Amino acid sequence: MIILSARYNVFPPLCFRLFMFMHRRMAITGSDVTLQKIIPISYDFSVVEGKPDQYVKSSLIWLLAFYYLFKLPFGSHTRLFLSEVNRAWCGKPSTSSHIFKICSSQERVKGEGRNELVRLSTHTVSNKAQMLTMPQFGLRDTLIKCELLKNEDAYTYIENFSFFLGTYNVNGQTPKESLRSWLGCTPQPPDLYCIGFQELDLSKEVFFFNDTPKEQEWMKAVSEGLHSDAKYALVKLVRLVGIMLLFYVKKEHAEHISDMEAETVGTGIMGRMGNKGAVAVRFRFHNSDVCVVNAHLAAHVEEYERRNQDYRDICSRMLFRQLDPTLSPLTIMKHSIVLWLGDLNYRISDLEVDHVKDLIMKKDFETLHNHDQLKRQMDEEAVFVDFLEGEIEFQPTYKYDMGSDKWDTSEKCRVPAWCDRILWKGKNITQRHYRSHMTLRTSDHKPVSSLLEIGIKVVNEESYKRTLEDIVRSLDKLENECIPSVCLSKSEFHFKDVKFMQHRAETLTLHNDGQVPCKFEFIKKLDEPAYCKPWLTANPSRGFLAQDSVDIDLELFVNRSTAPELNSGQQQLEDILILHLERGKDFFISISGSYLSSCFGSSIHTLCQLKEPIQDMPLETIRELSLMATSETNSPDTEKALDIPKELWMMVDHLYRNASKQEDLFQQPGLRSEFEEIRDCLDTGMPDTLPGSNHSVAEALLLFLDALPEPVIPFSFYQQCLECYFTSGQCKMIISMLPQCHKNVFNYVTAFLRELLKNSAHNRLDVNILAIHNKAVWDEPDQKHCMKSVGV
Repeated sequence: MIILSARYNVFPPLCFRLFMFMHRRMAITGSDVTLQKIIPISYDFSVVEGKPDQYVKSSLIWLLAFYYLFKLPFGSHTRLFLSEVNRAWCGKPSTSSHIFKICSSQERVKGEGRNELVRLSTHTVSNKAQMLTMPQFGLRDTLIKCELLKNEDAYTYIENFSFFLGTYNVNGQTPKESLRSWLGCTPQPPDLYCIGFQELDLSKEVFFFNDTPKEQEWMKAVSEGLHSDAKYALVKLVRLVGIMLLFYVKKEHAEHISDMEAETVGTGIMGRMGNKGAVAVRFRFHNSDVCVVNAHLAAHVEEYERRNQDYRDICSRMLFRQLDPTLSPLTIMKHSIVLWLGDLNYRISDLEVDHVKDLIMKKDFETLHNHDQLKRQMDEEAVFVDFLEGEIEFQPTYKYDMGSDKWDTSEKCRVPAWCDRILWKGKNITQRHYRSHMTLRTSDHKPVSSLLEIGIKVVNEESYKRTLEDIVRSLDKLENECIPSVCLSKSEFHFKDVKFMQHRAETLTLHNDGQVPCKFEFIKKLDEPAYCKPWLTANPSRGFLAQDSVDIDLELFVNRSTAPELNSGQQQLEDILILHLERGKDFFISISGSYLSSCFGSSIHTLCQLKEPIQDMPLETIRELSLMATSETNSPDTEKALDIPKELWMMVDHLYRNASKQEDLFQQPGLRSEFEEIRDCLDTGMPDTLPGSNHSVAEALLLFLDALPEPVIPFSFYQQCLECYFTSGQCKMIISMLPQCHKNVFNYVTAFLRELLKNSAHNRLDVNILAIHNKAVWDEPDQKHCMKSVGV
C-alpha cells in the first residue's frame, strides 16, 4: 500500500497533498487504480481549505515536486493506522465521509504476469460478504456478524479450486536448475500456489541480520518455474531466517483474496531462535478462511519428542491479529482449512539403514511407512490430530549426496526418511497427487508437491442480501431496554505451588442469563498500565456473548521478567480482575497463588549465600539476602559465601563431563519436560545428579543466565564496555572491577567456553555461535570481539 504526499508553493506554507486512489478489484497493475481525490493537508495532518479546481490543476506539479513516499507494511498495523485516519477525516463537516477511502496502490514491478507483486491490506470486494471481515465496533454490528456466520449456508455455495502445495529443503544452496519440473508438473495450471522452503541460508550472518540475497534468488526461480499456461501474482512472501513461504494466485482470483496476515514463530534454542520454527499466512478466499503453515522442526532421529513439542509450540504461539481489534487473535486451528507443509524431520525408526534401502528397492513403502515416526505419532494422537496425509507412493526424500540421486555416503550414512511432508485439515478437500521430484538435485533433499482440490465457499449475492435483511428485521424486534446480565462460574481462583516457566490455567465460565446479547471486557484498574499483572493473562480478554456461555482461560506464567520480584518477595501472586459488561455492571475476580522460589530469576549474590537448595530456605531469609544483594554485603550471621552459585556449577560441570564433544551443543533445543526436571533438581536438591539430555541441560544453563536480575556483567558497566570492547587490556581491567561473585562467575563460564572451543572439531562450535547464544553474559555490541579480548 502506498500513500503519496507532496508539498507545493501554491498553497500556504508547509502544505502537503494526500493522493487517494480507488479501485473496483484487487490492484495488480497501475491501470487497476484511478486517482479519486487530492486533499491538501498540513504537517500535522489537518485539512487545508482551498478551491477544488486548484487540487486538480496542481496534480501535474506532483510529478515534479514529489516530496514524500511512505510505504506502509502489509498487515494489521497498517489497517489500524488507516482506520484512525479515516475516523479523523470523517469528522470534517466539509467532506463526504463515504468518499474518503484510502485504497491500495500497486507498486509497479518490472515485467508482467507472475513477476508482479500484490501487496494489499484491504480492497473493495464486489460481493457484500466483505462485511463479514470488516472491523465491527458496535454491539448491533457484532450481533449481525455473528448471525451471518451462523446462517452462512443460506447464502454460499461450494466451488472447487486447485491448490498446489510444495516443500523443499534447499540446504543453503542457490538455485542451479529450473524448478519447472516441480512447480509446473500439473496438466492444468493450479489456481493457487503455496511454496515452502527450509534452510534457505545456513550462514551465521542471517541469524544476526535476518537478511539474505537467497530470498530474491529463490523467489525468482519460483516465479520462472510456475505453470506456463497462466499468469500469477505473488500475494505474500514471509520468511524467518531460512524458512520461507511464497503465496501466488492466478491474477483473476486476486480480487477474492482478503484479510491477509503473516506471522512467524521460532522454536530453536530457548524456544525462540529462528533456525527452527514456522512461518504462516492466513487469508480469506471468497468466503472461506485458510491458513498455510511452512514448518521446519527439530532434527535427529531420537528427537521426535522435541518435534512434537515444536508442533505444539507453533500451534499455541502462532497468533494472527483480526481486523476487529476488540477480538482475540486467531490461532492456526481456528481456520476452517489448514494446510501444513515443510521439513517436519520425522524419521524411520527401528530399522537398520541397509534394511531400509532394501525395502526402498522393492518399493515396499507400506512396510517402511509403518516405521515412520510421524505416522506413529499421529496414530497416538500426539500431533496433527484430525489432519490427513495422502498415501505415500514415493521413496524417501532425505538424505542424498548433493547433485545426485545416491543415498548419503558420508561418514554418518543417514537412514533415508520422509522428512518432507504435506498434510491438511478441513472439509471438501481431495488430493489429486502427492509426489516427490527426483530430477532436482540441488540439495540433499528432494522437493515434494501435493495438488489439492478444495471446496471453497462462494457468496451468492441475492441470497446474501435476503439473509442480511431478515437478520436486521429480527434484530429490530429484539432491541429493547433490557440490561445485559451474566453469571460467573466462580469469582475466586487460587494457583498453588507455581513454578518458574510453568504454565498454569484455570477456566472462568460466563453464562448469559439475560434477555439480550452482551459485550464483555477486562478493564484496567485506576493508575495501572494493564488490566492484569504481567504474570497473568485472560484469554479472551474481551468478546461478545450471545444466548450461551463462553469459557475464559485465566493463564499464569512466571518468566524471567516477573520471577526476580517474586523470588525476592517484593511481589506476590495476587491480583483483582475487573470484568466489565457494556451497558451492564462490573464483576470483581480475585486471583491468588503461592510461588515456589527458584534459582532461576535469583541474583548471583543471593545464590552465592545459599548453601542449601533455595526451596529449603525460609522465604524471609531469601528476602533478606535479596535486599543485601544491591550492596554486595554479607550478613554477619552467615558463613563464607560460595565462590559461584552451586546451581551454575552443577550445570557447567555436567556439560563439561558429558557434553564437551556433543554435536550441536547450544544449537539443538532441549525438551520442556526435561527442563522442568532440571529446574526442580536445582531448586530442591533432588536427585543428586541432573536429569535430562545434554541439550536440555545446555538450554537450562542459558535460561539461568538469561533470567539473572543483574547480568554477569552488571548494567552499571555497560557504558565502559561499549567504549573499550575492542581493546584487550581495557576489557580485562573492567573484568577486574566486577563484584567478586560476578567476576568468579565470569571467569568460570569463560573457562568452560574455552574448553568447548578446544573440542570444536566434534561439537562444531565457534566464537560466533557462542556469542549468539550467551547474550546473558555478553550483552555488548560486539560479543565476538569481547570474547576474544578476554582470552576466549
